[in-house]
Formats: sequence, structure tokens, C-alpha cells
Amino acid sequence: MAARVVRRGLLLTVSKCNKNFAQRLLRGMEYNCGQVQTRAYNWGLSRTRARPACLACALCSSLQTRFMSSRNRPDGKVLETVGVLEAPKQQGKYETGQLFLHGVFGYRGIVLFPWQARLYDRDVGPTTPDSKTESLGHESKEVKGKTHTYYQVLIDIRDCPHISQRSQTEAVTFLANHDDSRALYAIPGLDYVSHEDILPYSSTEQVPIQHELFERFLIFNPSKIQLLPTPPVMGLDTLQAWQKKNHPWLELSDVHRETTENIRVTVIPFYMGMREAQNSYVYWWRYSIRLENLGSDVVQLRERHWRIFSLSGTLETVRGRGVVGREPVLSKEQPAFQYSSHVSLQAPSGHMWGTFRIERTDGSHFDVRIPPFSLESNKDDKSPPAGYTL
Repeated sequence: MAARVVRRGLLLTVSKCNKNFAQRLLRGMEYNCGQVQTRAYNWGLSRTRARPACLACALCSSLQTRFMSSRNRPDGKVLETVGVLEAPKQQGKYETGQLFLHGVFGYRGIVLFPWQARLYDRDVGPTTPDSKTESLGHESKEVKGKTHTYYQVLIDIRDCPHISQRSQTEAVTFLANHDDSRALYAIPGLDYVSHEDILPYSSTEQVPIQHELFERFLIFNPSKIQLLPTPPVMGLDTLQAWQKKNHPWLELSDVHRETTENIRVTVIPFYMGMREAQNSYVYWWRYSIRLENLGSDVVQLRERHWRIFSLSGTLETVRGRGVVGREPVLSKEQPAFQYSSHVSLQAPSGHMWGTFRIERTDGSHFDVRIPPFSLESNKDDKSPPAGYTL
């Protein structure tokens, strides 16, 4: 059964990622005489949890989900229909032009193209093929890498202000040209999204997503409306050219994940290129980190502790308060926080690992492990990236 996706203003509030589609759908829906509406509020949304046996049972059940009533909505805040919710794909990939709601951060987005990554999950037992042993500051452990799909996406700029406290919206960066005074370029509203975080929906709007790159990369094809749920938005040649030109600096290849006391940390490193400075080479990486509270207790990130090893033989220790100037609180209502940062080495490769110090509401602390990950450069890299150009 399709569900109309209804939004109040700019943001659909979706609870933390859950693998079961029926459970995820229930958390954002009201059931009334067999009709399903997804309601969006940016304030104090509370709801009961339910684990239906199947989606059909859920739609016919009388499970109650509590929302702020329309009578109590602030003045000027109205619900807006944006499309029709579709069933998430259990197999296969989403196509270029697929509209979606982010299953964790709730923003509207559109798929540009997929990436095939190797996911190294330290919470999963080892197996023989494609396994590797990691012993960087952690106990030695064999970790299997499995193929996992991520997507390069555009974020609707109308939603950026509402997610900025939980996820950076200018996290994808490039090294600038040598003749540019700026060290880095940031592309606002560009993100990487895991397959299971995609909640697809369809729309007949010609410009369903507001982003400065939408009309440069994508075009609405009215002849494909009859083929829904096939996306009526298609990629232009400029998208393929941009992907090919910036592939070394955009490519997502490895994902690392580990859970400590219900706090899951996911790390994705990206090679950015190298620069020549004072007769030596400096290699740059950015890394994206997501923390997710999988439990029910409210916790807060207080400190970070990094160990950075360079192939040149140096080992650096970095300690500090919070991350990117924040000490995020992780709760059932806002279970995730995502940020990006950068590291440079005077060697073409290295490793990073560490811990986050987490505080409970009673004042006690515990350390959450950051899974070790490699910093690898492109061996054929002869020059720095060209920067953000189309």
C-alpha cells in the first residue's frame, strides 16, 4: 500500500535507523480507516514503538502513534504533500533520480549515482574469504569485508537548517588548486547515504529537490511519469562527466563499523590528494564519522582520543573536548550525530584509531572504540585534484 508523504514545512522527523521496514514506517505514520499519512514535525515528536509481524498487519492494526495535534501547531506551520512513499528495495540498487527521505536524519534527497564499498563490521564474526586482521591499538581481530551499496546524493537545501545540529551539510570537500588561496572547497548539500537509510518516494514535480546542482546534473522527463515508480528524473551528461573527473576524490571504497555498549561508530575515509610543500609531499584525507545510540539511555559525547600512525614512522596522539566544537547528546529522539574532519600525513599511507569518551546522565563515563581504518593514497597520483569544477 502506498503512503502519501506529507511534510510540515521542511523536515520529516524519522527515528533512528531500523532494518525492518514495517517498524520504520510505523514510527512516522498515523493509521485512520486504512489510510496512511506521514506527518512531519520539527518539535517534540513522541511516539510509541511497535514491532508488527508484517506491514499488512501493521496497516490494519489499531496501534496508536502520538503526535502534536494540528490545533497546537505554531502559527504559519502547515502540512505539505511532497510525494508517494514506496517500499524500500530489499535487492538491487536505486537509480539516478530516485527521491528519498533519509531514514536517520529525515531530510529529502535525490540519488546521483551508487558506490560499491567494502564494509568491515567488527560486530560480525570472522569468516575466511575477504577477511583481514586488524590490531591497531585494539585487540587483534579478524574482520570480514562485505560488499555494501552507498549512494552519492543531493540534500534539499530547504532541509539543511533542520539537520545542521546532527549532521554537517558541507562535509564533502576537495583540495583547492595551487593558485587558489583557499585550502579546501566544500560542496554544500552533497552526502553519502547507505542503502538501508533510503526511504524512497515518488513525485511528479519537475523540480522536486531544491539544490543548485539539480538542474546542472538532472532533468525531468515527463514521458517517464507513466512508468512510476521508475524515477521521472534522469541524469545529464554533465553528471557523468563530473563523476568521472572527480572519481578519485569522491570514491567511497571502505567503511568501518564497531559497537561499544550500544553506541555504534561508523567511519568512512576518503583520499583527497597530495600537495607539495617545502620540498616534500603532504597527503590529505577526509573522514566521515557517524555515532548512533542503539540503546534507550541518553548519553553525551565528551572527549575524543585519536592515535594517528604514519608510514614515515611517526605516531601522533590527539586528545580534545567533543568533536568539531560540539558535544552532541544521543537519545531515542535524536539517536545519531554525523561529522567530517581531515588529516594530513607526510607519507602516502597510515592508520587511525581511537576512542570517544561518553557520559551517562548519572555522570559516569565509558569509552567507545573507534574502529581502526587505513589511510591509503592513489599510487598513480601525480598531481593534486583540480578542485570543485563542473
